[in-house]
Amino acid sequence: MLANLDHTFYYLENFQAVLDWVGGRYADLLAGDEQAFIAQFGELPQASRALFVRMVMRKGCVFRASKLVYGEIGETRAAMQALVDVGWVQADPELDIAGLFDLLQKPELALVLAMTPAEKKLPKAEQLGLFSLRHTGSQAFSAWCSDAVSAVDDVAYQVVNKDLCDRLRLLFFGNLYQDWSEFVLSDLGISQYEKVEFSAASRGFGCRADIDAYLALHACREAFHAEQPVPEVLAQLAGLHDLDNAWLTSRRNRLLYQIGEHLEKQKDWALAQQVYAGCTYPGARLRAIRVLEKSEQTQAAYDLLTLAQQAPESEAEHQQMLRIAPRLGRKLGLAKVTKAARTSPTELALCLPFPQEDYVVEYVVRDHLHTDDAPVFYVENALINSLFGLLCWPVIFKAIPGAFFHPFQREPVDLLSADFQSRRADDFAACFAQLESGVYHQTIRQTYAAKSGLQSPFVFWSTLSEDLLEMALACIPAQHLKHSFERILLDIRANRNGFPDLIQFWPQERRYRMIEVKGPGDKLQDNQKRWLDFCARHDMPVAVCYLEWQEAEQ
Repeated sequence: MLANLDHTFYYLENFQAVLDWVGGRYADLLAGDEQAFIAQFGELPQASRALFVRMVMRKGCVFRASKLVYGEIGETRAAMQALVDVGWVQADPELDIAGLFDLLQKPELALVLAMTPAEKKLPKAEQLGLFSLRHTGSQAFSAWCSDAVSAVDDVAYQVVNKDLCDRLRLLFFGNLYQDWSEFVLSDLGISQYEKVEFSAASRGFGCRADIDAYLALHACREAFHAEQPVPEVLAQLAGLHDLDNAWLTSRRNRLLYQIGEHLEKQKDWALAQQVYAGCTYPGARLRAIRVLEKSEQTQAAYDLLTLAQQAPESEAEHQQMLRIAPRLGRKLGLAKVTKAARTSPTELALCLPFPQEDYVVEYVVRDHLHTDDAPVFYVENALINSLFGLLCWPVIFKAIPGAFFHPFQREPVDLLSADFQSRRADDFAACFAQLESGVYHQTIRQTYAAKSGLQSPFVFWSTLSEDLLEMALACIPAQHLKHSFERILLDIRANRNGFPDLIQFWPQERRYRMIEVKGPGDKLQDNQKRWLDFCARHDMPVAVCYLEWQEAEQ
């Protein structure tokens, strides 16, 4: 559906493709003005359509004719007239002083506003602050410039239905953070996506209420980031508490979580606790426990922690609760609980000369340990995730309802949802069965060759060379891969991170070890500790390398 960048009007063809896609998939959900726009767009002259798309793809809504010069379109004002006639563009719009400052450059503003020499020297932001006190109303662009025609001989136009185009973009992408540049990036080959078969059931929006809810959530997010008072934002969110759409509910909970974090920074413990109590975003319950503790509600914090320990939402939450429980217990005077013994990973101590040039500690250790017979690669999160992504590629990109909305997705919408694995349980089981039969070698190699370069939430194409792939397949036992893949699926958000930095192979012996590198003063992070514990429980070879320098850094 993408136009060729060599075609003069490629951007117009891409915009029309979006209209056709949305009109075909969402005809039953479109409002009257949206239906009318799609129907009317193709009836306008090509130059007018192209000019409209050029404006829609640019930031802002108000433009000067002198800044809308495109060789393929021709005379701007002539192309603009059809857009004015249909009411999509307003000629000579009214502007307040801020709008005028957005449109004119400093020398032009100096003439239009008759600035004094001292005022001309001020930064533009300070000039705006000064003249905002003198000009509180709005007037047409031509009225602003009426006394300086020789300096600003121009016409202004305002796109009045850009919000409608944003709604159509939302229907196509399923979000408002992707923009029209996705087409260009894809055309240029910078971003390439897996081709997914779209069914009617895979629509991102099931009803008009879903569209309205997304836009309302977006408005709440914008208001929060614009530092609108939190109680006002929460009041707006209160009307969106009963959404019949899982991914919209997830977006709402994520915003609530961010608001809770903000309130914690403000030390508004009461409101933060209220927000977390109504939020199911991962980590919200743990934050609620901490807020209760910080606000000296120790018993309430301990009660919530005790309840949470009965069914932890993740390994990360369980790990944090083990850390918090003794502290709360001491405050309440409870008997000390004996900690379960932990299996410590193998430690590797290195003391090396301080590098003479810029260095990365992981590379220093890699180069020191590397030999022809036992090569070492810096892989961190790249290797195991990539092997998982290559084996399970068909499952990850399976077009089940609610997973894929448009052709520019690098991952399914529900990737981080709690039911991601359960909705595809049989398919994942079939993939993992290949680890038992040995067929996985062939599957991974075939996917590596066929899908090279395509966007993926798991495959690190820039890291996964063919040599690294072959050594991994030869040296890492299938059972170890299965353990790792199953853990990734348990909590994709947390468990696709925290892998050891390096991996060393002994190809002749068909074995390996993973190595986490810690430079002087560096400590293990929580997600790294969880992976190290997991490896120890499953007899997967891993070591922590503690690096020291033979001489102090100069």
